[in-house]
Amino acid sequence: MPKPRPKKPTPPLTQEEEEEEEEEMQREEESLFRLFFSDTVVQQIIDSTNANAAKRKAAGATLEWEALTMKDFYTFLGITIFSGLVRLNHRSDYWSKEWPYNFHFPVDRMARRRFEAILRSLLLSDPEEDEENKQKRHTAEHDLLFQIKPLYTQMVDACKANFQPHQNLSINERMVGRKVRNMKRDLDTPTKRGYKLLVLADSSTGYTWNFSVSSGRSESSTGRRSSAVMDLLPFPLLGDGYVLYTHSSYSSPALFADLSKKNMGCCGTLRGNVPGFPKTRTNDLPRKPERGDMRWLRRGELLFVKWKDLREVFMCSTVHQAYSGQTVKRKVKAAGKWQSKAVPVPDSIVDYNPNMGGVDLSAALIGTYSVHHKTTEWFKTLFYHFVDIAVVNSFLLHKELSKLRTDTKTLTHKAFREQLAMEMLESAEGSLSDPRPRPPPHTICMPMFFDCEEAIVRKYCKRCQGAGLMRMKTSMYCRKCQVPLCFTSKKNCFLLWHEGLTS
Repeated sequence: MPKPRPKKPTPPLTQEEEEEEEEEMQREEESLFRLFFSDTVVQQIIDSTNANAAKRKAAGATLEWEALTMKDFYTFLGITIFSGLVRLNHRSDYWSKEWPYNFHFPVDRMARRRFEAILRSLLLSDPEEDEENKQKRHTAEHDLLFQIKPLYTQMVDACKANFQPHQNLSINERMVGRKVRNMKRDLDTPTKRGYKLLVLADSSTGYTWNFSVSSGRSESSTGRRSSAVMDLLPFPLLGDGYVLYTHSSYSSPALFADLSKKNMGCCGTLRGNVPGFPKTRTNDLPRKPERGDMRWLRRGELLFVKWKDLREVFMCSTVHQAYSGQTVKRKVKAAGKWQSKAVPVPDSIVDYNPNMGGVDLSAALIGTYSVHHKTTEWFKTLFYHFVDIAVVNSFLLHKELSKLRTDTKTLTHKAFREQLAMEMLESAEGSLSDPRPRPPPHTICMPMFFDCEEAIVRKYCKRCQGAGLMRMKTSMYCRKCQVPLCFTSKKNCFLLWHEGLTS
């Protein structure tokens, strides 16, 4: 056999190519975030907020308002993400000039009055259409979720479009707290201080693939809960062959049978009184079972299992055998002493425990650096949560992409949020804030100021970045090379840059 030809070594990248590649990698965080907060929906939020501010001023509200722009909104988002990294009890402390709150940021990017004005006037839906919807209250045409619909529907579509989950999925409730008291309950909540979401997540990563906000209609019956689960599973888009792990609140033999017909496996805990659970005396646990005792019964595709742990556990599965000899360590009292002992465990429970935690993993990632703040308006609470979902899903996509690259380092969750906040502020300061296109390329290198009438534009010096000085900014650029470069009496990166190109 002929020997395979050796691969030609890849030529090393030039300094410019390395810098361009590094810059593209550094911009990845914001690009991933914009998959969930697209420019279209952001522009719609900006238009709705401006219309709401005009409506409030016409109604007599004392409001100092300037039209909200894309630059202002991304600065607002950057400050919001920063507030999840640096936690303070009072929002006003971020702008305090007294120690220990005398931060340079966000004072140097946006005044407190401007931030509060944006927050007070923030609206996700068109105010006129929102008023029309309110007039339909107590009728079948009234939509309780109308105020979040533009962002809500776009977020759900983006979550499903940008990631194909692994084989195991989990579904469970998530409660978004309101952090305020004595409020009118606009939506159905599991407690007096929160809103309920039903979340479908990837078990291995915690990626939120689909979710729905409870709209106030009762879901106490088993049939409605099963219907809510089926609504989160768009089979033509998702495909088949998956295994879904469910909490006892949403598990039922009827649901498992329906999913089995659609070629989707299912495993979950059950409540002992759920309709369809077999009640047989001959196959029941003894009156005083020992830890590790189990009984099972199979009806068609459904396997029902009872297992004694601290208490009786009821399981149903369409993808497991009853018992294959696996054990778990448990504390058992013998001869008056507690000792560790290996007790038998059903196969369904062995797989259920690690795979059911996808929603909990997602909630833990959100809770670590959540941007949630106190607000008296329910749709703003959900707006904060949608930002959290977008950031966490972006971070998880970053991790998945990093697995495909051998030469890049995966950022931690904290570092990812830091980089994302910085990129949003850079976008607001740079391309989003520049109302005019850059000058056309010229044949002669010449230092120029960034042309912007609204404010002084400063960008990171290209040569300083290559030298490891990542925070040096300049208001000058080369009109031919189209790169920002320092050009002062003390530092002439413009000259050094071009000498390096010609040497």
